Amino acid sequence: MTIHPTLFALVLAVATPAVAQPGAESPRLNDEQKTLLHCSATFALVSGRQHAGDKAALAFPDITARGREYFVRALVQLMDEAGLDRDTVARLVQAEAARLQDSPDLLEGMPACLASLDASRL
Repeated sequence: MTIHPTLFALVLAVATPAVAQPGAESPRLNDEQKTLLHCSATFALVSGRQHAGDKAALAFPDITARGREYFVRALVQLMDEAGLDRDTVARLVQAEAARLQDSPDLLEGMPACLASLDASRL
């Protein structure tokens, strides 16, 4: 299963919170799956900030290439393990990115996400 190639760019462009679809329930994810979702959104947003010259984001290693690969593999893993379709995964990652976009949690969470990236051996 593959992720649409523009999904990473779509998360980078998030400007407003994703709107929940009527009747759409959030799937139950285990802690590992929540980490994959969180770090995927984190890498997309931090990469965008790095390319925009944000000094706080530039304090971290450039995560564009490795972050994009993590993003794709993590979301495929979510689809496979949790039985989610592309639209649901896209909605979840967009919602997480919207939640993180203006939050101090974004950069504060980078060390844990970098550890997850290193553990993935990408």
